[in-house]
Amino acid sequence: MKSISRHQSTADYIDALAAHGRYWLTATELGKALDLSAPAARNALKRLAARKRIASPARGFYVVIPPEYRRLGCLPAEQFIPALMEREGRPYYVGLLSAAQYYGAAHHRPQEFQVCLESNRRPIACGAVRAAFIARKRLKDVPTRSFNTPRGAVNVSTPEATAVDLAGYPRHAGGLDQVATVVAELAEDIDAALLVKAAETAPLPWAQRLGYLLELVGSGEKAESLRGFVGMHAHDYALLSPGIEEPAAQRHKGWKLVINTEVELEL
Repeated sequence: MKSISRHQSTADYIDALAAHGRYWLTATELGKALDLSAPAARNALKRLAARKRIASPARGFYVVIPPEYRRLGCLPAEQFIPALMEREGRPYYVGLLSAAQYYGAAHHRPQEFQVCLESNRRPIACGAVRAAFIARKRLKDVPTRSFNTPRGAVNVSTPEATAVDLAGYPRHAGGLDQVATVVAELAEDIDAALLVKAAETAPLPWAQRLGYLLELVGSGEKAESLRGFVGMHAHDYALLSPGIEEPAAQRHKGWKLVINTEVELEL
């Protein structure tokens, strides 16, 4: 940043960064900007962190904390995840319960910000902010939308892709009861014609499970396109609740599902 002098203090430097709309930095950038050695730059950042002016959600990556977020001890995850993922060279999208929130469909506020990646990554704990990462195959094929935040845009799975992922990862979404509840709230935003496109990016049992849940919550019309897709491709029965074996469970022929658990919507 050409307008920032090498003679400024570190506090002045991060204030200037924020004034230019940049809320993240690295120790290397600070050292180059202020002509500091690597140890001096790291020590300067530690002092700023002690004053809650900055925080480090990932090794070597720092965020500037505006006054309104000092109580969190970090920027909200949606405001730094895009920059962090770009720095790490990871394609991503916000998914599951965190994505549902963007469409007004999260029954409970998720305790952690949920991000889908192509491979596993350790979770983030930064002040009161938590972020979890879920490995998703064919991530680049998953339909997304861009939402603006105070610090830039963030990629979020579409309502259709969010519903598919929720059906695929019930353990990450609080169980099937909560998945059904969120799907019921999400259904209004689901375009039935786009559901198959989203389902094609995921294992077939996810579509079988989602179709059943949409019917269960009274939105069967949204699942009509999925019905044809499942009928054409599903040759084996899938479990409604993965990992639960129930020999006497009923079978749903339409969705080729073993109904091995009872699903109840949360009020």
